[in-house]
Amino acid sequence: MDLEALLTIGALSERTGVAPSALRFYEAEGLIQATRAPSGQRRYSRGTLRRVSFIRVAQQVGLSLQEIRDAMASLPDNRTPTERDWHRLSTSWKPRLENQIAMLERLRDRLDTCIGCGCLSLKACKLLNPYDEAAADGPGPRYLLTKGPYAAAGASASASAEASCAAPACDG
Repeated sequence: MDLEALLTIGALSERTGVAPSALRFYEAEGLIQATRAPSGQRRYSRGTLRRVSFIRVAQQVGLSLQEIRDAMASLPDNRTPTERDWHRLSTSWKPRLENQIAMLERLRDRLDTCIGCGCLSLKACKLLNPYDEAAADGPGPRYLLTKGPYAAAGASASASAEASCAAPACDG
């Protein structure tokens, strides 16, 4: 490969917004590969731009390094991944990402009402989780970790709480 067509670690860092130290870490973890110039400096193929960008976005949405590593292992090492390679990886992640999106939506929509954690501190909790009934479904904020009592009606937690808690004294 022509060394002039390769990117230096500085150029890769500038194009991806990832610090050179992180790029060296990704290389040490086997997530990206570099060739060495005669001077010993790292050189990266242009395809590494996409790999690093993928890693950066995956980290931003909360995927673990192990999840990223497993996904990257499905990509070919000896060539730039094709659209088909990326599609296969994307398809394998869709269920994981859909679950994460649903969790974020539940957090956004329900955090200001009863989340099924058992604290019973909001008046809405007394209506939506009387006697901490959600504890029977397991530990933690059951209405955020699962679909909770709102799913059947198709309403958001806030709408359910407001409909159930119309009295002026209710703080839910």
